[in-house]
This record gives sequence, C-alpha cells and structure tokens, in this order.
Amino acid sequence: QVQLVESGGGLVQPGGSLRLSCLASGSIFSRSAMAWHRQAPGKQRELVASITMDSITNVAESVKGRFTISRDNAKNTVFLQMNSLKPEDTAVYYCALRLGTLTYWGQGTQVTVSS
Repeated sequence: QVQLVESGGGLVQPGGSLRLSCLASGSIFSRSAMAWHRQAPGKQRELVASITMDSITNVAESVKGRFTISRDNAKNTVFLQMNSLKPEDTAVYYCALRLGTLTYWGQGTQVTVSS
C-alpha cells in the first residue's frame, strides 16, 4: 500500500510563493509517474503538473511559467514550486502517484492566495 503525504500549503499574498512537497511511502516511487492536481470550491479537480519516472515534465497552461514540478527519487518526494501566485490558484492541492493502472492520492493540502 502506498501512502502520500502532502505538506507546504498555507496562506500567501498575491505574487508570493509556496513550495509543496509530497512524500511517498513504499518502494515504487522511482518507477512511478507523479502529478499534482487541484480542486477549487465548486469546481472539478484539474491536473496542474506531472512528471514521469524519467523526469519529463508537463504543466497546465494556466500555470506555465509560474509553477515547476520536480522530484527527488532518493527522498521519495515530489515538489511543486509555485511562484507569482494569484487568487485563482486558491484550491486544495493533491499529489498523485501513477504506476500502470494504479493511482494513489494524498489527502490534499490547502493553498489560499489572498491579501
């Protein structure tokens, strides 16, 4: 069983930065694709960024140039660096691990962008 624990969320002013972390348990992290999703109140969950086991990354157009996804296989951790945050980035951010047909989710971390 894989467990994912996100951290790093919080309240930040517009234009500020946050770095989210997601720690994965188990031994499959290095063979897995990882992703960050977010869900704002009243909206569907959306993909924010993803990274393959070979560290090929992809980010949504809405965050391109502001958010960066990275991973540290030695620490079983994936990161989401978020810069130039906007109020519309406010959401619960979820980490996901994908291996084959399996997907595991973290419990989410709240990010609020407000002055």
